[in-house]
Amino acid sequence: MSDLAPSASKRPEFRNINAITDLTTYSLPPAGWVSILHRVSGVLMFVLMPFIIWMFDTSVSSEYSFARFRSAFEIGVGFVPGWFLKLVALALIWAYLHHFIAGLRHLWMDISHDAVNKSFGRTSALAVLGSSILLTLILGAKLFGLY
Repeated sequence: MSDLAPSASKRPEFRNINAITDLTTYSLPPAGWVSILHRVSGVLMFVLMPFIIWMFDTSVSSEYSFARFRSAFEIGVGFVPGWFLKLVALALIWAYLHHFIAGLRHLWMDISHDAVNKSFGRTSALAVLGSSILLTLILGAKLFGLY
């Protein structure tokens, strides 16, 4: 048996993040934000699936149901006001766009292993965040009748 000699320099220790003391000072890289938001957008689309099915069914059933569908976003449905339905639809727009663009990023990274490095991860993550927010703002402006 050999004796293990203590090393000359102490290696840094990485411990788990404490939710109370460390989260206020911890900074995620853009790729971390994209990864977390990719999961959040997937869960959001899954949870709002009944709303998506209602929107699709109501919009394609007949001309009368399509008119009722359009009026739901203007005056609301039951106790839910129309602006709230528009916000939920805007959240779904963002979730779909972010999930789709981040999925394309993941597929590209899987296809081209040689091109994946730290700088590509940062720039592609910023591109995903920027493009999903920009497209959401454009479609949200259309949803809320700004153009």
